[in-house]
Amino acid sequence: MVCAQEALVALGLDEVVLIPVGEAPHREVEADPGGEVRLALCEAAAAPDDRLVTSRLELDRPGPSYTADTLAELARERPGDELVLILGADEAGSLPSWHDPQRVLASATVAAVEREGLRREEIRERVAGLAGAERMEFFAMPRIDVSSTLVRRRVGEGLSIRYLVPDAVAELVSTRGLYRSSNVGDGAERSGATDVSSVSGVADSARRRSARQAPGTIATGAGAS
Repeated sequence: MVCAQEALVALGLDEVVLIPVGEAPHREVEADPGGEVRLALCEAAAAPDDRLVTSRLELDRPGPSYTADTLAELARERPGDELVLILGADEAGSLPSWHDPQRVLASATVAAVEREGLRREEIRERVAGLAGAERMEFFAMPRIDVSSTLVRRRVGEGLSIRYLVPDAVAELVSTRGLYRSSNVGDGAERSGATDVSSVSGVADSARRRSARQAPGTIATGAGAS
């Protein structure tokens, strides 16, 4: 959520769309509660801020959730908009290993969040061989040492996650009994999934801005692919 907020300000956005991953192409994350639960967590996180909305685009699309396919679908839904994909520094630097990276860069401008130890110069060097990489943008966000792994571990240990996640997310985790060591995965979809972005506060994302300077949109993808 911090990443979304900083992107809204730094990139002049008006709207953020959170898109939980459907089927992560390359990994399965421990304690995945399932796509519908991850969507509910995103909805809980987004509810207090009318600039944040959610989409089930990847949940409803069969097969691996590749970013290139998500961008293509967003472009079909809102023709004429400019797409910008917002990534963490590590994800941006790994673009050459993604599924169809040239199509990703042809479909969107990448905006990367710099971090200590991986600045824009090194990221640019890593992606220099990809057409469209020269259009990459960068912005900064405060360092927040709260990860979804930390949140899940605290829940499993019976510790409070208040102030680490939005109150509505903490309430949903509590009432549904999510991430408790005794019932992890109960009733869950066992498809591959990325970290719960609404819990961790950091997610891959894609911004959409109309060529007519209409309100922009961020759509969070899950997984670098």
